Amino acid sequence: MSLVSIKNMLLGQPGRKGPGSTASEDTISDPERQPLLSSPKLDNDEDVSSKTSQGFKIDARIISDATIGLSDGLTVPFALTAGLSALGQTKVVIYGGLAELIAGAISMGLGGYLGAKSEAASYRETRNQCERQVDLDPTGAAADTVRDVFASYDLPPHLLEDFSRHLARSPASQVDFLMRFGHCAQEPASNRAAISALTIAAGYFFGGLLPLMPYFFVSEARVDLALWISIGVMAVALFVFGYTKTCAVSGWSGKQRVWEGVVGGAEMVVVGGAAAGAAMGLVKLFDGIANQ
Repeated sequence: MSLVSIKNMLLGQPGRKGPGSTASEDTISDPERQPLLSSPKLDNDEDVSSKTSQGFKIDARIISDATIGLSDGLTVPFALTAGLSALGQTKVVIYGGLAELIAGAISMGLGGYLGAKSEAASYRETRNQCERQVDLDPTGAAADTVRDVFASYDLPPHLLEDFSRHLARSPASQVDFLMRFGHCAQEPASNRAAISALTIAAGYFFGGLLPLMPYFFVSEARVDLALWISIGVMAVALFVFGYTKTCAVSGWSGKQRVWEGVVGGAEMVVVGGAAAGAAMGLVKLFDGIANQ
């Protein structure tokens, strides 16, 4: 087994040449003539080509942020408006709901922005530590990580030593190796914080706007009708959201996956209904105490 074999295990590259291989491909397979780790640009190009060949895919982080925003937006404002409807005044429900929507969207968006900024700062600090580690010990900085990565492969010690020495020839490759395999850290996109903030805030605002819409179209005396319409709208919205969120992870085809989506949708309806019921009960309780 050679250094090429180790690289193939790390990067998943083929170890044999095909029938149509040329002499130029021999230089590509030579570990002395090529970088040990692929560059971030090459990885990004491969990701783009993979996505193009497999069809359009939404970034998993965007799905995660949208889930955070929608899950809170479909439950918290709904519970608030349902609770305020117990007071019997449409204006109170509308003004209170809008105030909560705006404040909640800003708060959630700022939380996502600061979280993404902290993630980027953590990555930079970890990379700086790896660079200092390589500067202090150029030959053995990645030796422990190499042993840990290949511990389950039962490779001979001399082969791991050869690989560590080969890795030490390029400080930048050592840092990339430590970040990729030692810390399992990937550099976040430069616009990650802004996208995260906008996605979470938009998900919260538009999700919370649904239960508030019926109150705009009823008179002051029919707040109870708006409440029942809001409950029906939110029951459907919560179920669709729970079903979509579950199937986006587990898949869309097959009886088992459809059933998992139904269960996920039902769980969202139960959680949202419990929150709204608790809010209504507390508002009626406090209103009764105040009127005594």
